[in-house]
Amino acid sequence: MARHLITSAIPYINGIKHLGNLVGSQLPADLFARFQRARGHEVLFLCSTDEHGTPAELAAAKAGEPVADYCARMHKVQAEIAKGFRLSFDHFGRSSSPQNHKLTQHLAGKLYEAGLIEEVTEKQVYSNADKRFLPDRYIEGTCPNCGYDKARGDQCENCTKQLDPTDLLEPRSAISGSTDLEVRETKHLFLRQSQMRDTLNAWIDSKTDWPVLTTSIARKWLNDGDGLQDRGITRDLDWGIPVKRGDEDWPGMEGKVFYVWFDAPIEYIACAAEWAEANGLDSDAWERWWRTERGAEDVRYTQFMGKDNVPFHTLSFPATLMGSGEDWKLVDYIKSFNYLNYDGGQFSTSQGRGVFMDQALDILPADYWRWWLLSHAPESSDAEFTWENFQASVNKDLADVLGNFVSRVTKFCRSKFGEVVPDAGEMGARETALIDRLTTRIRAYERHMEAMEVRKSAQELRAIWVEGNEYLQEAAPWATFKEDPETAAMQIRLALNLIRLYAVLSSPFIPDAAKTMQAAMQTSDDSWPDDVPTALTSLPPGHAFTVPEVLFAKITDDQREEWQARFSGTRD
Repeated sequence: MARHLITSAIPYINGIKHLGNLVGSQLPADLFARFQRARGHEVLFLCSTDEHGTPAELAAAKAGEPVADYCARMHKVQAEIAKGFRLSFDHFGRSSSPQNHKLTQHLAGKLYEAGLIEEVTEKQVYSNADKRFLPDRYIEGTCPNCGYDKARGDQCENCTKQLDPTDLLEPRSAISGSTDLEVRETKHLFLRQSQMRDTLNAWIDSKTDWPVLTTSIARKWLNDGDGLQDRGITRDLDWGIPVKRGDEDWPGMEGKVFYVWFDAPIEYIACAAEWAEANGLDSDAWERWWRTERGAEDVRYTQFMGKDNVPFHTLSFPATLMGSGEDWKLVDYIKSFNYLNYDGGQFSTSQGRGVFMDQALDILPADYWRWWLLSHAPESSDAEFTWENFQASVNKDLADVLGNFVSRVTKFCRSKFGEVVPDAGEMGARETALIDRLTTRIRAYERHMEAMEVRKSAQELRAIWVEGNEYLQEAAPWATFKEDPETAAMQIRLALNLIRLYAVLSSPFIPDAAKTMQAAMQTSDDSWPDDVPTALTSLPPGHAFTVPEVLFAKITDDQREEWQARFSGTRD
């Protein structure tokens, strides 16, 4: 049994996320976690809300709430929506947790001892109207690289270029909109990433199996221009983790907090400590996942994220862990995704453009969205959500292929043999050929899932469903029954076992439908089909079943047109 540590990029607390956020990290991470559990492996799947920094303060101010109260409320909202999408986190934590405070301050102290943190006097934007220094995300302006007019002071959302606030053209305060800004001197701590450039380069070079998208972004940051730059890890904010060296105060850093992109990845580790505490476990329970001297060298650690998060996870977070000199588990594989666009434009939380997770669940169950998003995951390039494509995929894949198979088999059996698995007939050449084809496809499905090739996995799963439909068409038990009831009984017995098999194979993608299929077959046997012939005899003759309700309802043209108009690109 293998041990899989799986983390999804942690979503900002500032509001409900859109479908692009979902498919860029949490959903494919859940797919992989569910698959590994189904194979019998030990899994720890972690995610949290990212609660510090400018986004939290601005959103709280807009909501008229104290930032701590806002974060607590929105954590509950995001946790509930995650449950709605059946995201199977072992723990959904909070970056504002005591565990993350303690661990972030501890690692900062270790980096300081290692000579990897220095105090730097730098120039920072000060807003006369707001009477405060403006951290990078409190400043908006025009990107000097691509001309995007809503770029933030740390990174351009449009072209992903890393920025400093002073790089922006026509800068303005994100708090008040004031352009009455000036540059003043202030002191901050910098992580000396440049000192670890060779170490990080060698580490990235060793990851020969990583997606090109991941390594190309990392190498660009390492080698373009002057190479990897030192990065500020403190900010002038009221909300965040106070700057300390372990338990000690940090002279000269009073009133400052750690930069959100320093503490947020550390929350992956802290979340495991939260998980242990929430389940009444001691520190050994989480350290065996994260400390190599406690057994984490046997763990396979996989991260899932959108491409805009890659630099921090391939460089800054590894630099933090390596630089600490401690025995922390480093990531083994980073699965990164391109962007999912919306109907000719971009999804954007900040601009309220696109379908958001709560809205999606209001109109259709989670499986509809899970299937479309995963089967169209933006792996090799950006993808685009359109309502026409969504309707076609749901109707053809889920309703016509899978749902139709389940309905035809169970209803025909009920009408001719009752609601039990028929006991008659021996399988022939057609059935043997089907089993051979299924075995080949299931092994291919497993390989794609292990490799985290999301689209290919979905295509193979659909092809497995199609095999059942094509067998049903060729065998035509409704016709066979008239001349040879015993053979028809054998065909239906095999088809009923296929429904159970489909439930097991489909559960990582569409868990609710899988549960419905398994419940209809009245079995708790969710064993993985390592041996396909044996798996297709799981339901013995005489085993009772029920005819389920319609597994997937088709999306009508009227519904599609209504939703297109309702979600025209801006959130209410």
